[in-house]
Amino acid sequence: MSLKQLEKIAKAFGAPAIEPAIDFSNTKIAFAGKNDEELKKTAWLFKMMNNRHLVNIGSKLGLLGTKIPLPFFKTAVKSTIFKQFCGGTTLLESLPAIEHLHELNVDSVLDYGVEAKESEEDFNRTMNENLRAIDFAATLPSVPVISSKITGLARFGLLEKISSNKTLTTEERGEFKNVLKRVDAICHHAAERGMSVFIDAEETWIQPAVDLLANRMMKRYNKEKVVVFNTFQMYCTDRLAYIAESFDLAKSQGFLLGAKLVRGAYLEKERKRAEEMGYPSPIQPNKAATDHDYDLGIQFCIENYEQIAVCNASHNAESNLRMAALISKKNLPKNHPHLRFCQLLGMSDNITFNLAKAGYNVAKYMVYGQVKEVTPYLIRRTQENTSMTGDLSRELTLVLKEVKRRGL
Repeated sequence: MSLKQLEKIAKAFGAPAIEPAIDFSNTKIAFAGKNDEELKKTAWLFKMMNNRHLVNIGSKLGLLGTKIPLPFFKTAVKSTIFKQFCGGTTLLESLPAIEHLHELNVDSVLDYGVEAKESEEDFNRTMNENLRAIDFAATLPSVPVISSKITGLARFGLLEKISSNKTLTTEERGEFKNVLKRVDAICHHAAERGMSVFIDAEETWIQPAVDLLANRMMKRYNKEKVVVFNTFQMYCTDRLAYIAESFDLAKSQGFLLGAKLVRGAYLEKERKRAEEMGYPSPIQPNKAATDHDYDLGIQFCIENYEQIAVCNASHNAESNLRMAALISKKNLPKNHPHLRFCQLLGMSDNITFNLAKAGYNVAKYMVYGQVKEVTPYLIRRTQENTSMTGDLSRELTLVLKEVKRRGL
């Protein structure tokens, strides 16, 4: 089924009906992996994150702690939000968390959580860490994928210049050749070790360069199985069409498409830049438009599942239910290797573990790295779980429901 056909169906009949096959409100299953003490500590942590004033202060201190040594900073972070959202400071330290998820039929996606750097030395260090992660994961049946950010392997300004189709200098061409070598080394090693690689999405003004690299790697390594996945941020107005364009490219050049779908991570930054620079915002006008394109994108991938491996990387309950319903409607195996779900470690356990219990392929993003390096990531997680309305956040509501159910 083509994208145009799907769009006609959506306009005529709306989105496909959701079959209530999975109950994401089942907190018994969602928190089965936590004992009473762990659950109470989780409740306390999300209560702290529910306080916007406290999170604002903590975020400022956290950013300060990455620049100058603060007393007890590392200890305080590691025993609280780090433990909730990260696997460990190293691969080996993350192993207990990986094995715990495996016992609950949940896979892990290794994600080296270091933010973008600017030197060749830093880029090579990130590449080597990705290679180590592949070797580590290849020994574990529950870690089929690692995640890699191109901004951890290439200079932002270079990616921006390539994306704007400006002519590179001789020095920049050499620099880009080094980027290609790093990305290829990671994908080649993954292919040799039977692993896959998620290439993360970036800001729209450097995304064309990321797409270029992802497409080159998919063409090279996705011949017989999907090794490389590109990431599609569906809050961008052009991404639904780009999924279809990517699929056409894959068919014409004889490779399989790897598609990880997310809603998006840079909304305020994107809109602010568009306004300041005087161009139309690349972001959908509202959440409904994003949801429409996201769900249609998932449906398109499932309709073409033999040639597209899709990962539904969403914390949206409805989108996860829709994909489960489509899999059921087409009578596809729940554990088909081309059909995956994924959520971040420490969030949306109600979705992850209920999907796992029902027999679907589901994984947690297992972010790891030194406390100082992953603090920006942790700050974003705390801000996402802060209530903007004064009501209880979704995560806290679910945790408190399970606390009450257990009579704690």
